[in-house]
Amino acid sequence: MAVAEPRLDLAHNMPLSLCMMPGDSALIEVARGVSTTAFADLCGGLVPPRSGHVRFVGRDWQKLPDDYAAALRGRIGRVFATGSWVPFLDVETSILLPSLHHTRRPLDDLRREALALAQEFGLPGLPRDRPADIAAGDLDRAALVRAFLGDPLLVLIEDPPGRSLARYGAVLNRIAATCDRGGALIWLTHDRALSGAAGFPASHHLRLSDQGLALARAAA
Repeated sequence: MAVAEPRLDLAHNMPLSLCMMPGDSALIEVARGVSTTAFADLCGGLVPPRSGHVRFVGRDWQKLPDDYAAALRGRIGRVFATGSWVPFLDVETSILLPSLHHTRRPLDDLRREALALAQEFGLPGLPRDRPADIAAGDLDRAALVRAFLGDPLLVLIEDPPGRSLARYGAVLNRIAATCDRGGALIWLTHDRALSGAAGFPASHHLRLSDQGLALARAAA
């Protein structure tokens, strides 16, 4: 279960209130000039709210010891809007590294699951070049592999600037599968057209602006 309980205040005293339960998915349209990363960092306990609480599996991030909070973040998958790749490591290693750090699963087991996800998202295999030598589209697919690897309890997806990961049709099926097994997902995008994507499985449809978080329309 992933829960952000009211009332939260982020930069510019924006009022934020969001509760995510197992199986929920939220599509959040982000206004121009508002950071997707700041909101995702808040959900993951990387930045504190100015007031209120952010809870994950019932635990307040701000009251957890650092090592316990770090372990809990191992149950969160994330696609970052920019960056996030270690430049001197090959992409396959960067995909596997979080799961190797947070779990005791054998490397071969993780690699098999990652390879299956890579093929699901349209990659022929796990990229073994460094990030600078890989096309942006393949890096986007690799980021999805890393985010969904290991059946996380919560997946945070930030669309890269200027493009939407929804163009990979398999990602919508993966969102549905994640929610069906009891995970939760938050998708942050500047692309308003994504709200009309056929089959997007959103139980919450919200808009994030400098006025805070508000309902965009009734959930489908």
